[in-house]
Parts: sequence; C-alpha cells; structure tokens
Amino acid sequence: MGGPVTGDRPGDRRADAARNRAKILAAAEEIVATRGVEALAMADVAAAAGVGVGTLYRRFGDRSGLAHALIDRREREFQTTYLSGPPPLGPGAPAAERIRAFLRALARRTVDQLDLLLVAETTGPFARFGGAYHAYHRHLAILIADARPDRDPSFLADALLAPLAANLLAYRRDLTLDGVQAGLDDLLTGVLPE
Repeated sequence: MGGPVTGDRPGDRRADAARNRAKILAAAEEIVATRGVEALAMADVAAAAGVGVGTLYRRFGDRSGLAHALIDRREREFQTTYLSGPPPLGPGAPAAERIRAFLRALARRTVDQLDLLLVAETTGPFARFGGAYHAYHRHLAILIADARPDRDPSFLADALLAPLAANLLAYRRDLTLDGVQAGLDDLLTGVLPE
C-alpha cells in the first residue's frame, strides 16, 4: 500500500511537537509580558497557543515546568557567558574577580526574572536546587577553591547563593538590584583574599 501517510512519520511528529512548543512558549511569554506571571494559567496558555490543555500538561507537567521553560533560553545564554564569555565573567580573569562578576550578573538576572523564578523555585521544598542551581554551585565552588583553597568551597558557594533565592528577594521587595549587589560585595569581603 505504500509508506506512512504524511504527518505520521516520526520526523513529522517531532516537527509538530517543536512547532507546538514554540507556539506554547510564545503564548506564555505574551501572557507574562502583558498580564504578568499571576495570569500564567495553563488553560489560558493552551487557548492562546491553539493547543489542547493536555498537550500543555504532557509537555511541561505543570505551571512550574512552564515557568522553567520560559526561563530556559536566558539561562542558556547566561551559562554560555560565564563559562566561555569575556572576562571577568568568563575565563581569563583571576578567580576573585570572576566570583564577584558572576554574583553581580546572577543578581541582575534573578531580579529581572524574579516573578518567573518565584513560580519555578517554590513548587516544593527542593525545587530551587535543580539543574541551574547545581551549575551555579559547581562554578562558584571551583572558583572559590582557586581563590581560597583553605576554605570549604561547597559551603561557601551555598552561602553566596542563598541571598539570591527568589522567595527571599520577593519577600524583600524593598531591596534594589544595587542593594543586592552591594550586600553580595559585603559578603565577599569575608570570603575572598585581600
């Protein structure tokens, strides 16, 4: 009888899934941009994207998974910058300068996407400690071990990341980005060599 009907081949299904993902993320971004994160309801996103709600739940799991997907593009750009971008954030600067640059950039990124991070990081007691946190922690621990081999780099990495928890920054809405960065600089005074 011939080959599979067009649209029923694995490659066609993957292309459809990729198109649906792009439509869903575009719809979700539009909702967040125009109405805020509070309006990010799965049914509304599905309707705006022209897909079924089941498709949304199968693809992203829940609202937190959708928030993570919205954060993902900027997360990848940020990781590329601190892993291979220009110094002092990227390689080529002394460890102490890279630590300071990294924390300042992470503070900026966290404040910029605070509402989405709040949704993504607070769905469970350990939701914050997923892939991005693990990458940040490892990066900081390596730099701290280089700058301060006499200290526990794992503990200090956690201590330096703690003030950037989305729920803490949301609770402390009175803090500006400059205030957060200045506070991190104060913490670094006790961590980094003089």
